[in-house]
Amino acid sequence: MGKKGVTDVLCEACDQLGWKVPTKIQIEAIPVALQGRDVIGLAETGSGKTGAFALPILQALLETPQRLFALVLTPTRELAFQISEQFEALGSSIGVQSTVIVGGIDTMSQSLALAKKPHVIIATPGRLVDHLENTKGFNLRALKFLVMDEADRILNMDFETEVDKILKVIPRDRKTFLFSATMTKKVQKLQRAALKNPVKCAVSSKYQTVEKLQQYYIFIPSKFKDSYLVYILNELAGNSFMIFCSTCNNTQRTALLLRNLGFTAIPLHGQMSQNKRLGSLNKFKAKARSILLATDVASRGLDIPHVDVVINFDIPTHSKDYIHRVGRTARAGRSGKSITFVTQYDVELFQRIEHLIGKKLPAFPMQEEEVMMLTERVAEAQRFARMELREQGEKKRSRNDDDDTEEAIGVRNKVAGGKKKKRKAF
Repeated sequence: MGKKGVTDVLCEACDQLGWKVPTKIQIEAIPVALQGRDVIGLAETGSGKTGAFALPILQALLETPQRLFALVLTPTRELAFQISEQFEALGSSIGVQSTVIVGGIDTMSQSLALAKKPHVIIATPGRLVDHLENTKGFNLRALKFLVMDEADRILNMDFETEVDKILKVIPRDRKTFLFSATMTKKVQKLQRAALKNPVKCAVSSKYQTVEKLQQYYIFIPSKFKDSYLVYILNELAGNSFMIFCSTCNNTQRTALLLRNLGFTAIPLHGQMSQNKRLGSLNKFKAKARSILLATDVASRGLDIPHVDVVINFDIPTHSKDYIHRVGRTARAGRSGKSITFVTQYDVELFQRIEHLIGKKLPAFPMQEEEVMMLTERVAEAQRFARMELREQGEKKRSRNDDDDTEEAIGVRNKVAGGKKKKRKAF
């Protein structure tokens, strides 16, 4: 690692994290970044790009220590926490302080953290703009580094106005790293606006999925989707799964359905409170649960080391999202499987995905009779799941509570002793 021009302190930190050999993007981006050039990095997820921008920033910070030194913008809250963990891990020996500024968390405590002037801020654009406009005494006029991670996604989530606002209040004279898995028109526009003759480090020019990933599809009638899901979970039992659904509601419904059938499943979607989202993620990371059901919130960048199988329960509408979803498995050299459910309505979308990755996917081998034997039990579980969803909906309305964990439903019934307390009508 030392050959890259990275100082010994940081090399030691990398050793402790178990990073022995730099990844492709790190080999390309770090030397350029250490020379002080702007970098545009095109790399698929799981390629170690956090290290590619964290190391140069920490090294520059060692040379010229100052507060509010670097800003990392990310599209999702979970990704922000993950990047912050890496900064803390790499910079712990040199005392680097970083702060995460994202929505869903109390603004006041964030303002206090900003007042302490951390070295690195990792933020989602919306909440950062909020602080720049409303938190007294907080500005980024001395900023030296700006990183935009998953830039294509930041722009796709319509953060463009926020990004423009941020670019207006930070110094022109800074170093900018732009990382993106895909090069879209918007990213090119942003590149022109934010970077000064950047060096392009492309690890993968075409959209690709990792070699060690075995990708399959199954072609099924949509009304038996749930039964096929249960069949596959049984077939591949013992693995950990990440199942992607298209909507928050479907995520919740499928989670309840699987629980009723005795699987340990937890949901992760945008309508859960931030604490719940992190809680779900940690349970899954700690292997206390083997099935994580998620919307695309979780398809980007989340590094969960032990996902063995990714299931696209609802086919992704943007074929680029497919790459990100299946990128949750087979990370950093491990192998993994992905299975995409294709119903009669998804054929065209599926062909687009095959076209994008330039591969024809094989069908996953299945015994139809066995699936059909499951339908009765699944239908019963579907009925229960619908009832529970409805109950949750009513409870939510009655007390605006966002408690949607497995314990909540049972516990509430027990605590109330089965009787509903009547509220006084005002």
